This record gives sequence, C-alpha cells and structure tokens, in this order.
Amino acid sequence: MFSLNLDKLLARVAENWLAKVLSIALAIILFVFHRMSSLEDRFFFVPLNVEVNATLTPASPYARMIRVSLRGEATSIYPILEDDIEAYIDLKKYEVPGSYRAPVQIRKLGTALEVDPLEISVDPIEISLELDQKISKYVPITANLGGSLQAGYDLISYTLIPAQVVVDGPLSLLGTITGLSTEYIDLDDRNGDFSLTVNILNRDPLLVIRGNGSAEFHGFVRRTVPVRNFTDLPISVKGLAGDLAGAADVKTGSVRLEGVQNELDLFTPPPGFLYLDASGLAGPGAFTLPVQADLPEGFKLLRQEPLEAVLTISVRAAGGEEAP
Repeated sequence: MFSLNLDKLLARVAENWLAKVLSIALAIILFVFHRMSSLEDRFFFVPLNVEVNATLTPASPYARMIRVSLRGEATSIYPILEDDIEAYIDLKKYEVPGSYRAPVQIRKLGTALEVDPLEISVDPIEISLELDQKISKYVPITANLGGSLQAGYDLISYTLIPAQVVVDGPLSLLGTITGLSTEYIDLDDRNGDFSLTVNILNRDPLLVIRGNGSAEFHGFVRRTVPVRNFTDLPISVKGLAGDLAGAADVKTGSVRLEGVQNELDLFTPPPGFLYLDASGLAGPGAFTLPVQADLPEGFKLLRQEPLEAVLTISVRAAGGEEAP
C-alpha cells in the first residue's frame, strides 16, 4: 500500500516537470533580484597603508586616500565605522629599491566583521610606486619669523628645543635635505620675552619626523638702544699758549654714540668735537695726550678711535711761523 502511494506521488511530481523546474528557477531569480534591489550603496575615503620591508620606504608620490564603496543592507552598512575598513598594499616581499605595482587590499575590522551580505570595492584598485633605501638623518631646525616688534624693541636672540630632529625617509630625497623650519611665528606688537610651542613644517609626506613634530620656541626681546657711527672727524688741539704751535700724529678719528634716535639722526659733530687738551703744556716737545670728545648732553660714548695721540709742540717764530 505504501509502495502504491509513493508511486502515485512520484507520478504527480513527474507531471509537467519542465514547467515546475522553470517556476522554481523563476522564483529564485525573483528572490535574488528583490534581494539585490533592496541593497544600498555607501562610500567613504580611508588612508592607504603601505606595508614594506623594514629597509625600504616609498620614494614617489602615491594616492594617500582610497575610495571604499560598500554595498549591503542599509541597516547593516551604515553602522560600519570608517576606522573598521583598512586599505593597504603589501610590498614586504621586495628587498631592493625599484618600481613596483600592487593591488589595494581590504581588511575588515570591528563592526564590519559580522555584516553579511557585504560587497566592498576600492578605487584605485592598484598602486604603483618607487621604493628606495630607508635612511635616518639629524636635521637642524630654524625659526620662521615674521612681523615687527613694537617700536623701540629688538629680538636679540631665540632658542628652539629641540634644535634638531631625526628624520626618516628615502635616500634619494633625504640626502638633499639640509634643514627644516617651523610654522610662522608672528612678532607683531611684542615687547617682551615670549615662549610658545610651534609645529615643525614637513612639506614632503615621504619624510617622517620622529617625535611629536613640534618644538619649544623662546624669544628674547630687549629695548632698542639707538646708536650711530661718526667717522673722519678732525682732531683739533686746544689750550696751546699763543707762542706755541702743535701738530698731532693722527689727524682724524671716529666715535660710536648712543642716544635718542631722532637726536642722533639730527646730530652733526661740530668743529673741535674731537680734541687734544694742551693747556697744561708750557714748552716744546712731543707729548702723548688722550683724545677727548665734546659730548652733548644725553649722548653716551660707546667707542672711540684713537684713544690717544702724540702732539708735537714747537715755538712760533716772529711773524707767527714755527721756529726751526
């Protein structure tokens, strides 16, 4: 009895089998189509990691950001964090400098691990770049100064800590680097010592500055001391008795004066500004005397040349001429 029922069941299944198969296939196609039509797309950009042998490093520009496209159910793909998709190329097998090409690969992390269905595509799909020997080098830092202090003040010196940094990079590039500078440091309207933290500028992404990429700047500001130099000033002789004549072995001198800026700008040394005082000399001979300056009030003598001169004194002959 059981055998008879089974035969009848098989006979029914076999009836119009082609139509039944086509119906099942069509149902599957419709299901898949519905499932695909219900999927959504999402894209974002992630950094590209370049994995290389420890002795090599990238030596040519390459795409730093990769466009990642996700396709899946909306409730699944939108919670995925950008940090949970990692794009990378694997060049670790290469051990000598050269030009190489590698496909961009994806690692799923965190929230992306359990999402299904999930289609991931990238753009670009492969990267070409040069690899070169990786070297390290100490590079000095200079401050990028600009602007103007308040009137009457000068930046007399500054320090940077550290004064140099270690930079890693390809031999072909780092070998030509002689120094790095800080970001812009504005001096406008400053009138005293100041300190700040400044970034060290790295204009080439192929170079890596070790440390935190910053330096401590300390500027030392002092009030300006206006000075002015005067040269080729005649050295005169004062105080000689009427019957005596004198001649110095040095005819001119120079001075460096400190004072108020506008007074220095307007000042012109008068005749007799530099002189030898012979008022205490009563007869002929050769005398070493200090060279003196007739300083106006408010001026300070910073430097003078010469400090002394030899004055030769002779007796005037009748008629005002020097006696032989």
